[in-house]
Amino acid sequence: MKRPYRVVVAKPGLDGHDRGAKTITRALRDHGFEVIYTGLHQTPEQIAETVLQEDADAVGLSLLSGAHLTLFPRVMSELTERGLGDVLVFGGGVIPDADARALRSQGVAQIFQPGSSLREISGWLERELDERED
Repeated sequence: MKRPYRVVVAKPGLDGHDRGAKTITRALRDHGFEVIYTGLHQTPEQIAETVLQEDADAVGLSLLSGAHLTLFPRVMSELTERGLGDVLVFGGGVIPDADARALRSQGVAQIFQPGSSLREISGWLERELDERED
């Protein structure tokens, strides 16, 4: 890792299950990232504001409620409105393959589905952010 990257992990919408988000938060911290976990029930505006205030390099969105096609683009729009369109956005949850493809076509860098390994996620994030440093 070229430097300690700052990552916001957020739970947008009304989804009340955060075990996965907490697990990812801990795995990323163990890998050397500085991680800010926002907690449950965050609006896209709150998430973008946290990314701005924390000067984050990336934001990971965890969503199990099925509202990913609405909430992920809204978060990205809020980031763009704040001049943060270059922040790496990735996500995870129970997201069908077709929806994951749609989100990637809209600028989400990666979608991790159930069964993704913590090592895979942290390694991918490190490589992506290191490439941006070059």
